[in-house]
Amino acid sequence: MGRLTTHILDTTHGGPAQNVDIRLFLVGSSRELIASVTTNEDGRTPYPLLEDELMATGTYELEFDIGDYFRKRNVELGTPAFLDTVVIRFAINGDEDYHVPLLASPWSYSTYRGS
Repeated sequence: MGRLTTHILDTTHGGPAQNVDIRLFLVGSSRELIASVTTNEDGRTPYPLLEDELMATGTYELEFDIGDYFRKRNVELGTPAFLDTVVIRFAINGDEDYHVPLLASPWSYSTYRGS
C-alpha cells in the first residue's frame, strides 16, 4: 500500500509555510472530508494524509488555506485576495506513494507529483 504526503513552501519569504490549515477530500458522487491537519515548522504535515488501508485509488482534493497564512505574516493581499484557498484536484493509485507539495506566494502557486 502507498501513502500520500504534502508540504508547503512560501516562495515569497523563501522557506516552509508553518501553521497552514489543510483539508483532504475524497471526490466522487459526493465530496467526503478524509483529513484535516495544520503544517508544522517545516511546512509539512505531522503524519501522512493517507496510508495503509485508507490509501485508496480515486480522485482527491487538497485545500490549502494559504490566504490566512499570508495574512498572519502581514502580507498585503488586496481586496479580494487573489489567492485565498488553493484547491488541487488529483487522482491516485492506492498502491503507489504520492507527494503533492504546494509552492505558493500571494499571487501564484505550483505543484507537482513527487514520491
